Amino acid sequence: MNIEAMPGLPTLTFISPAAALAIILAIAFALMLTDRLRPDLVAIGVALSLGLTRVIEPGEAFAGFSSSAVITIIGIFILAQGLQRTGVTRAFGRFLAQANRGGERGMIALVMGSGAFLSLFMNNIAAAAVLLPGAVDAVKRRRLMPSKIMMPMAFATALGGMATLLTTANIVVSEALIVSGQRGYGLLDFAPVGVPVTLAGIAFMLTLGRRLLPARDPAALYPERADGHALTESYELFQRLNRVHIPPASRLVNRRIAESGIGKEYGMSVMAVLRNGQALLAPSPDEVIRAHDTLLVIGRRERAEQLRQHGAIVEPDGQFEGEITSDDVSLVEVMLAPRSRAVGQTLRQLRFREKFGANVLALWHGGRSVRTDLATIPLEFGDAMLVHGSREAISLLQSDSDFLVLRPPAGEDAPVRTDRAAAAVVILVITLLAAALDIVSIALATMLGALVMVLAGCLSMEEAYRAIEWRAVFLIAGMLPVSIAMERTGIADALGRGIVALLAGLGPVAVGAGLLILAMALAQVMSGQVTAVVLAPIAISTAQAIGSDPRAMAMFVALGCSLTFITPSAHPVNTFVMGAGGYMASDYPRVGAPLTLICIVLIVALVALIWQP
Repeated sequence: MNIEAMPGLPTLTFISPAAALAIILAIAFALMLTDRLRPDLVAIGVALSLGLTRVIEPGEAFAGFSSSAVITIIGIFILAQGLQRTGVTRAFGRFLAQANRGGERGMIALVMGSGAFLSLFMNNIAAAAVLLPGAVDAVKRRRLMPSKIMMPMAFATALGGMATLLTTANIVVSEALIVSGQRGYGLLDFAPVGVPVTLAGIAFMLTLGRRLLPARDPAALYPERADGHALTESYELFQRLNRVHIPPASRLVNRRIAESGIGKEYGMSVMAVLRNGQALLAPSPDEVIRAHDTLLVIGRRERAEQLRQHGAIVEPDGQFEGEITSDDVSLVEVMLAPRSRAVGQTLRQLRFREKFGANVLALWHGGRSVRTDLATIPLEFGDAMLVHGSREAISLLQSDSDFLVLRPPAGEDAPVRTDRAAAAVVILVITLLAAALDIVSIALATMLGALVMVLAGCLSMEEAYRAIEWRAVFLIAGMLPVSIAMERTGIADALGRGIVALLAGLGPVAVGAGLLILAMALAQVMSGQVTAVVLAPIAISTAQAIGSDPRAMAMFVALGCSLTFITPSAHPVNTFVMGAGGYMASDYPRVGAPLTLICIVLIVALVALIWQP
């Protein structure tokens, strides 16, 4: 069959639909692997290309946006946000910070159990965002090594996701089954396999895995000083501290800090102004510099030296012993939240100083502390900022959904609707029960739950829109037509026959194990959602070719997509905890490879026993 021409387009008679699909996918994967374009943008390009080339019908190019998979994912995002806005997740985080009275092993068990539990009904990234502030606080209070805690927490969110349909890859594979004419998965179909695998993963991390985790020196992270000083040492802040004295003849006298050029021209930050024996901490950009002031400026020495041309006297001060916090001024560590709109933008583009009235003194970026030219660095997921500002400014920052304050000042909490907390929990429970008992479909249940969350006042409609990770929605909706195209062109069938030729002689379990390993390998270099879209039709065709149960064979693929333990880029949660745990990329395969092997063996045995492919 040749590709038909669309009105106004030349007829493409020289290439088959299968070849066109292969070319489109090859280009898409190349763009995703090289990070040339955003994955969601590539996915939309794939959907449009499939429609324009008539590999699928033009209307089918947009079928992903109306699929039950996408509707379910949108509902889950809104339900999770309802729990957050009513303070349910914050209460859970506080419980985490206070619950463990034991040592390292007890904290690992607590964060892994909590992460796995939350992932049963929340997106993995949202679950990690709920746990991270409480985990950071608990680790500091118990004087434990964060490198022993954060990676287990990240891995637990992936492990727990294997036990429920509500993980994105599982939803995508279920949708592929429905498209092929099979029955999709129910809410609890993954539990008989996922729960034992999750428990085994936690047991591994409590024993051998704990020994494989890196041990960073806690004394370097938590010296015997106040929390503010611990943060300054972690970020090596005072290695870039300069004292800038302002004599009466200096051209900086009577200028506002914003007009001095210290920030905009020289890329430095003013941490404090020493005046008449007192320290003005976190000064406003409108603060006027006076004669005889001393500015405490964070930045490279050579940049500070350039202030001499303005008549200032500059000297380094790496031994500063003064207090940089007070009853009114706080120093906190802030990370980019999941779905943050700040990703890819600079502090200057965000107008961070003007919006929040707080100053970023240092940025943990690319595995190191950066203290100069902060306003021009595009922020990345996993970056952390050392923020200095008034309690009002920190409270404002904490209430912004784009940022996550890891340990807010005592008594400071973003406003939440605690009077709706019980309603949010009841709505979630009823939603999950309706889906688990097949009273309504999972898509209908989650969207009904989301609607009731808004109607009950747990969150506003604007907050519901902001809660949705639109990048994930467009990625999945754009890639779902690939499943239709793979079946329509016969590629899924051809690849299925190839797998059968290689492994069928060993039996259906061996075929499933091969698909599981392939899904795991692909998930390390591209998202599990994309891997699920590509491999699910192949698994279904393979099962049909050997007379096996398509739902059993597809489950191998779904679970393989959650085995994202070997590289930090395999899942956003792995990247999310890198800064908080002080990890290097090499730490992940050392711990993740044996965990992956254990999970593969268990998944193969349990699927073979329970699903009998």
